[in-house]
Amino acid sequence: MADSGPSAATRDDEVPIIAVTESSETDTPHSSSRTTIRSKMGKLKPSNAATKIREKLSAKLEKKEEKLDGSGSSGGMHDRLMAMLLQQIIPSDHTNDDDTETDMRSRAYINRPAFSLATMSTNFRRFNARIGVAFEFESRMIALFTWMAPTNTLAFLAIYTFICLDPKLLAVVPLALCCNFVMVPAFLARHPPPPSTSATDFYPLDGPPLAPPPRFKPASELSQDFFRNMRDLQNIMDDYSCMYDHVVKQVLPFLNFSDETFSSSLFIALFLSSLVLFVAAQLIPWRFAFLIVGWVAIGAGHPKVRDYLTAPENRAMMESQEKEAESIFNAFSDADIILNPAPEIREVEIFELQHRPSHSPNAEWESFVFTPVPYTPLSPARLAGERPRGTRFFEDVQTPEGWRWADKKWTLDMMSREWVEERCITGVEVEMEGERWVSDILYEDEGEQSGASNGNGKGKGKEKAIAWEEGQGRHRLDEWRRRRWTRFVERVVVTEEK
Repeated sequence: MADSGPSAATRDDEVPIIAVTESSETDTPHSSSRTTIRSKMGKLKPSNAATKIREKLSAKLEKKEEKLDGSGSSGGMHDRLMAMLLQQIIPSDHTNDDDTETDMRSRAYINRPAFSLATMSTNFRRFNARIGVAFEFESRMIALFTWMAPTNTLAFLAIYTFICLDPKLLAVVPLALCCNFVMVPAFLARHPPPPSTSATDFYPLDGPPLAPPPRFKPASELSQDFFRNMRDLQNIMDDYSCMYDHVVKQVLPFLNFSDETFSSSLFIALFLSSLVLFVAAQLIPWRFAFLIVGWVAIGAGHPKVRDYLTAPENRAMMESQEKEAESIFNAFSDADIILNPAPEIREVEIFELQHRPSHSPNAEWESFVFTPVPYTPLSPARLAGERPRGTRFFEDVQTPEGWRWADKKWTLDMMSREWVEERCITGVEVEMEGERWVSDILYEDEGEQSGASNGNGKGKGKEKAIAWEEGQGRHRLDEWRRRRWTRFVERVVVTEEK
């Protein structure tokens, strides 16, 4: 069958008739110009030469569209200028390597076109012309669950009851919906009844099709259906915003540990409930549970039940019961949930690094940097020939991000032997008394280095080399020495931004 069949609207409401039906309805950034031409054509009065006039205007319309699509117009230039301006205003969508959190909507993860004002305008017009089906479905669902047609609601409850009692019937639902709401109306549209005022006329089921099949096409711009879609889109955006604000205000505080005691109790209750359901889920009559819940939920939408529930006295009673239940749960939380209000405390370390030339053993040691790593002879930075990184003064040492100092000053670590053994540092001399410096040993030849393995030290096995040596002045020291300082830090409490 050719595509000359009538186009069905995306709503049950009447759609204004457009004068030219052969022209394409594809939305482009220049559809506003075509809409103006069509509006002029719609004002023509019918005459004997209507067909010829329609053909001429259609030809002019096609030429106008080709001209607008082929060469830049003032509207297109305006859109490009606005897109360039917005590109300078809108922040870049590239990810930063220093960011700890990744946004999965970033261009680094999604290969989608960037924001464009012209594309946004075109896509909005296309979307608004095609969204009528969704709004029509929403209207039908609202009418179904608010008992606007009680027979339809009762029929739905009957079907829901059969599905709850025999869940295998759920596989029949999509097939039945397709047959009843898609194919049967399409067949009846192709086989319309004869014009008659009698309500008992039947649809002709025999013979060839009498009408072309119904076809859905987007609502034209400046039509009544197009503006109804805009109205419904405006209202659904408001509904979503109100629902979002309600969830953030009423539900989220119980789940995001704003009240840590209450949220902890709720977490324990949910966790224990999940454990119980994991074991006893098979003992629950789920069919009757879903049946009762469905009937109660749909029955609550009945106008009389809704008026009863929203009555001032009943609303006040429900609010009082809700507050009483919340107070009982809060009392249980305060009595059984004990939280540690003290902030977390940890110990941080810094190494004071000193240097002197290796060829001048009698030279004075000079303070070099305060560094977070000991810069030992076998450290990766030392082997790579890198200079130690840090700060020159004690006062410039900063706390880790998210922490603050818990005490007033640094403390010298008197147990140098312990942190040397924990890090398995070799080739150093440890001062057991005094300032607790850990100095590098300068080995002049292999004999001295191998002979050092027979000295004092820790290790298992006779053939294992020592990790360190006590500072007895027997060895020539290298150019670096360090000692460890410690200090306590505590977590910073982040206050809520208003």
